[in-house]
Amino acid sequence: MKRAAAKHLIERYFRQLTDGCGNGECTNEFCASCSNFQPVDNNAAAVRALELYKINAKLCDPNSSKNEYDDVESLDSSANGVPPDLSSEMNDKNLFPNREDFADVHYLTENNLSLILSFCEGEGNHSTLVRVIGRVFSNADALTKSFRKAEHPPTEDLEEESAGASSAADKDSVARRLGPDEVSVDIEAVRRMYDKLLANDQLEAALVNALAYLSRNLELDLDYLDAYEANPHYINIFVIMMENGNLHSPEYLEMAMPLFCKAMCKLPVAALAKLSHLWSDYGVERLRHMMETFQQLITFTVVSNDYDSDNLVNDDETVVAATKCLKLFYYASILGGELDIEHNEEEDEDLENDELTLQELLGEERIYRRGPLVDYLEKELGVRSIDSRRPLIPFEDFVNEPLNEVVEMDKDFTFFKVDSEAKFSFQSCPFILNAITKNQGLYYDNRIRMYSERRITALYSMVQGQQPNPYLKLKVRRDHIIDDALVRLEMISMENPSDLKKQLFVEFEGEQGVDEGGVSKEFFQLVLQEIFNPDIGMFTYDDATKLFWFNSTSLEIEAQYTLIGIVLGLAIYNNCILDVHFPMVVYRKLMGKKGTFVDLADSHPVLYQSLKGLLEYNGNIEEDMMLTFQISQTDLFGNPVTYDLKEEGDELPVTKENRQEFVDLYAEYVLNKSVERQFRAFKKGFLMVTNESPLKYLFRPEEVELLICGSRNLDFHALQKTTEYDGGYNKDCQIIKDFWETIHSFGEEQQRLFLQFTTGTDRAPVGGLGKLKMIIAKNGSDTDRLPTSHTCFNALLLPEYSTKEKLRERLLKAMTYSKGFGML
Repeated sequence: MKRAAAKHLIERYFRQLTDGCGNGECTNEFCASCSNFQPVDNNAAAVRALELYKINAKLCDPNSSKNEYDDVESLDSSANGVPPDLSSEMNDKNLFPNREDFADVHYLTENNLSLILSFCEGEGNHSTLVRVIGRVFSNADALTKSFRKAEHPPTEDLEEESAGASSAADKDSVARRLGPDEVSVDIEAVRRMYDKLLANDQLEAALVNALAYLSRNLELDLDYLDAYEANPHYINIFVIMMENGNLHSPEYLEMAMPLFCKAMCKLPVAALAKLSHLWSDYGVERLRHMMETFQQLITFTVVSNDYDSDNLVNDDETVVAATKCLKLFYYASILGGELDIEHNEEEDEDLENDELTLQELLGEERIYRRGPLVDYLEKELGVRSIDSRRPLIPFEDFVNEPLNEVVEMDKDFTFFKVDSEAKFSFQSCPFILNAITKNQGLYYDNRIRMYSERRITALYSMVQGQQPNPYLKLKVRRDHIIDDALVRLEMISMENPSDLKKQLFVEFEGEQGVDEGGVSKEFFQLVLQEIFNPDIGMFTYDDATKLFWFNSTSLEIEAQYTLIGIVLGLAIYNNCILDVHFPMVVYRKLMGKKGTFVDLADSHPVLYQSLKGLLEYNGNIEEDMMLTFQISQTDLFGNPVTYDLKEEGDELPVTKENRQEFVDLYAEYVLNKSVERQFRAFKKGFLMVTNESPLKYLFRPEEVELLICGSRNLDFHALQKTTEYDGGYNKDCQIIKDFWETIHSFGEEQQRLFLQFTTGTDRAPVGGLGKLKMIIAKNGSDTDRLPTSHTCFNALLLPEYSTKEKLRERLLKAMTYSKGFGML
């Protein structure tokens, strides 16, 4: 049956369920006039009408007391999607006696809208336009045909329907005419239309009511009738509606927009991708305005409700739908900005063992064996967040802070990893979460994996009769820390790499420190100090940028670089902050991208400026610079070494025509080829720990750097506000007041020393020092003893010194000589 006829029947079922046939003796169980019929609301009736259509249920004859013309007129009104109150207004001929009411206008063009508007202004009354707007904007078919481009007149749809053009071939031909990213809407005409309409408050109210009514029908059409597949022009509705510049106003946010978001989410992935492509061409200001509409809806809904562990924000349909819609603008921002969809690193081989694990032998499913599910919109668009060099709208603007405050990350993590099909997780839209919230999710993932490995170890020990080893234990000598760590970690990575996913415990030989986190922090610090020592030659150091880079001429074995990768992975896995200074290109490469010319600005700024000058040079490059495709560098001993960027590069001069190729090849060599051996080993070590983690899915490269290195911005006033006191101290004690005055008087280096002494690192965690829970406990009365600390718990044990000067002197001495354990 033709689509129009099917819809007509569904509408008749709907009226039969809501109004009945009018026959008091009706026996049809599907009719409201039947004495046994249980009344239903309009939403339930709409769903039931679709079910009755599918089973070809009985339809009553119209009531004989009802004029046949009235019945047809009533059905036509319903078919136009007009609410009953608007329908009665449109049928009231007494409003404009002997005047045209434009009842024959079934879709809008810029011309007929101008005609109706002129008529209304001449009459001094906009009621006619209100009725037309209500009729067209509340009806999907009418809106689909409205504001078409000249090459896509709406008469085509009518001809196709009359000819029964619903075959796959006809649908394909329509899609080909439209093009992959094209829509048939005259967008400029729509914008001019809204400029005229939104100036009138009466028309605005009609648009709000029409959108609310339309959205319910859109949801049903997309759910049950595959409306977009049947007619690709159906996407026009969403294009037209999103051009309304007032969608962010309270009138829309309260009623219409929540329904519209739910309808938009029902579009198939191909249609959503088409919308993202379309909006990516809109420019920053217009795209930002549309994006902020959904951000305001999320914020408006979140602040208007109370959420807790029993009433999760994940169950709020409006917030979930608006977040899914926001994703379209997130990818539109990426598509419209600077992209690098090439220069991808080759996928690393699977680090997992193909042999059956104990869990699988016991019939248990390894929930954490793989990373998150595929983002189908990302896959359809063929673009990823990592491909974005610079989006149209900064990534930070997509973060919704009110939402982050109410998300229960323990519950959200469960939905993300276990119930992803049944429950929505905001981690499936990580762009809306800040680094602090995502770090919470990563923390839960790491901890649960640690407990899982601990449990499996216990099972293995029971089966094999061996002593259980539930932790990753490293016993190292302080004077041979690299050798000891390298040997132990290399043995683990070869024998059982899954042990790297156990909780780390470090013991320094001959020392009494028990590792509750603080010993691990010191272990990481000492390893890094040794590895990044320029005398070793594994990395080069740039005095200008204060950054390290892989030494392409290093003589160290690959295992040393693998160790550094493992250390970085373990730091993330065990929630430790490292004092590492890499350029951003290292983190981009860890996430799967190759370095390009743009990355040289951060990693090799002098070389970048030289190559940039070459690209901008207006003179004769060949004669003035005499460059060839052969470059030279110095090896570890200072001897010059040449490298051909192309075959026989020394005979190929650099010219104005090929200078871009020269620059690209130069960058490729410096950032990728020259350090391929070292970086491959480094990345291998990193992935040994993080290969099953959602790290790559949740975090962008700059956020990965924040996870590993923490923030260098130290706000001790924020730390003071969150510090807790124990043992008799409180914030009003004189020594506590003296203590904070002393800390605030320190210079930056002294403040970093204090942070190192108290917490084991001189960096702030993700979110700043305000997220660091420090404890200051009383450790006796006035004494000459130094303050001590438990870095595992960020606890400072502070004697009650008699004077501020003594407090300062004792604290500085403790901070300066604080390495190692056992010092009193």
